[in-house]
Amino acid sequence: MSLRRLAASCLMALLLPLLSLPQAAAAAACTPDPATPKRQFRAMWVASVANIDWPSRSGLSAAAQQAEYRSWLDLAQRRNFNAVVVQIRPTADAFWPSGFEPWSQWLTGTQGGNPGYDPLAFMVAEAHARGLEFHAWFNPYRVANHDDASKLVATHPARQNPSWRFAYGGKLYYNPGIPAVRAFIQDAIMDAVSRYDVDGVHLDDYFYPYPVSGQAIPDSAAFSQYGGGFTNVGDWRRDNVNRLIQELGQRVRTAKPHATFGVSPFGIWRNAGSDPLGSQTSGLQSYDAIYADTRKWVKQGWIDYVTPQLYWHVGFAAADYSVLTAWWSEVVRGTAVQLYIGQAAYRAGASGQEAAWQRPEELSSHLTINRGHPEVLGDVYFSAKDVRDDRIGSITRLVADHYTKPALLPAHGSAAAPAAPSITAAVRGTGGVALSWQGSGGSYAVYRVGGSGPADACAFADARNLLKVTSATSFTDTTASASATYTYYVSALNRTHQESAPSAGKVVTGSGGPFSAVIDGPAAGSAWGTSAFSAQRHGADYRFASPQAVSDPAWFRATIPSAGDYRVEVWYPADPGYNSATPYIVATSTGNRTLTVDQRTGGGQWRLLGTFPLAAGTANVVGVSRWTSATGYVIADAVRITAAG
Repeated sequence: MSLRRLAASCLMALLLPLLSLPQAAAAAACTPDPATPKRQFRAMWVASVANIDWPSRSGLSAAAQQAEYRSWLDLAQRRNFNAVVVQIRPTADAFWPSGFEPWSQWLTGTQGGNPGYDPLAFMVAEAHARGLEFHAWFNPYRVANHDDASKLVATHPARQNPSWRFAYGGKLYYNPGIPAVRAFIQDAIMDAVSRYDVDGVHLDDYFYPYPVSGQAIPDSAAFSQYGGGFTNVGDWRRDNVNRLIQELGQRVRTAKPHATFGVSPFGIWRNAGSDPLGSQTSGLQSYDAIYADTRKWVKQGWIDYVTPQLYWHVGFAAADYSVLTAWWSEVVRGTAVQLYIGQAAYRAGASGQEAAWQRPEELSSHLTINRGHPEVLGDVYFSAKDVRDDRIGSITRLVADHYTKPALLPAHGSAAAPAAPSITAAVRGTGGVALSWQGSGGSYAVYRVGGSGPADACAFADARNLLKVTSATSFTDTTASASATYTYYVSALNRTHQESAPSAGKVVTGSGGPFSAVIDGPAAGSAWGTSAFSAQRHGADYRFASPQAVSDPAWFRATIPSAGDYRVEVWYPADPGYNSATPYIVATSTGNRTLTVDQRTGGGQWRLLGTFPLAAGTANVVGVSRWTSATGYVIADAVRITAAG
């Protein structure tokens, strides 16, 4: 193949992505905007151990604790997050009235001290009232951040059962190799899962303790007693953790079919130098160091999601963020396990961190890399106080680049979607447009489309028109312009986030109609002819050209009054001999978007290409290209551009 033909072939591949389209949509394909994904898990870890995040210190009054927690949820909402992961069992203790373990010392300052209310019930209810998922975070084996068992409350199970625990590295741990311990840990966790309306069960990266130089884990007696069938203590330890993961996952799914079970492991499973299945890294290997065979958990489907802690910057030699993101994407590919990435918000702008972490755009660049891996369905940030502190504006930058719109949570399971709701009222007032609806969903998504025309399927392909996800059956759109006309839609979501079809649209008129302009006839080069042959034409004539691999689009020039979203419609006469894949180019504010239209049918009417962000000013906005591999004339007739609100 000649270089010229090779270049033409490559450009054709870029210009003509042939995407499938629902029948209800126009002939052009939907192209979701990667900056406004429709579904994405967005959360922050709220750590309670050592009062890292919440409560900010032990001994606060119940009212003060509750006010602090509400402020974390307010922060999550401001940043367009849709979930929180809250640590409720940090050191073999409880943030709820447990029949298995004592009240956590991080609440009152005294282990076993009653805080005077039920924190877990409060936290779940407050999160759900804001449309946020609540994932209950448990540390499985850690008993205390010291190694003095006499400091534990007298009724603590680890004190009453000395054989269950060991000291290592200055801390106390439950021994994962003892079957009674494994059963007890599961029972303690399931007490919360069965009694509270949690959306997820989340384990962190602490399994066997991280290695301490010069110290050996004191579990030889347990290995002698329970290690039958294993000649290697490492394999036995991994089997102990495997059993916990597999058994706990089964119990969670049985007790709460809608809840997900996830793990947030250390970011490196094994290095390729040790295992050909490993990543091109050279860091600590969780498989060998803490006996966590996380890859197996994914491949066996024992967990519903995995959130590897990829706390390294792009280009870090030992563990490059981009390398590990690609590796974990490959691991989950072909499984039902969802992949979220653990992000190191605590490193951004912090003193003593590498130069890369002093760049405000470092975290944002991670999410840009994620876009290249469709397996990555979201991110979780450690931790809440670092999201709040927003050092060097890293979180503000990330939100501006990636979280400008809310997002639905990723769906899981196979439950049927609920029926479409119906909007019962849409009233414009001084405070905005007040909506109310009826439906059978557990939550609802509210969409706003500019103008009064029917919305095409592309209007719901991403989150560009999504206003709110709420558990309520009413919502006030305070961002509505008084002069604009809008059409509102509501869809219903079940507990596992399957979405119904949108409701019938409800039009709310404004004091002035939206901007709308018709451009009848483009500017085109000499290769484009002029014809009035078809009675389906718009106006007096239209332009036509034969397909050829050259870049000379016929451009429709328009004056856009202000930057914003605009509906772009096209008019062309149709003929069986015209082109089946005519490329239309829309010059959006974020780059050119190319969509193809079959001009053999559907002519003599306005056909919607979609809604696009356009920049203000006079410019070439829509072009018709003749660079197509299909045969037949390409037609450039008329374009209509209407403000979407």
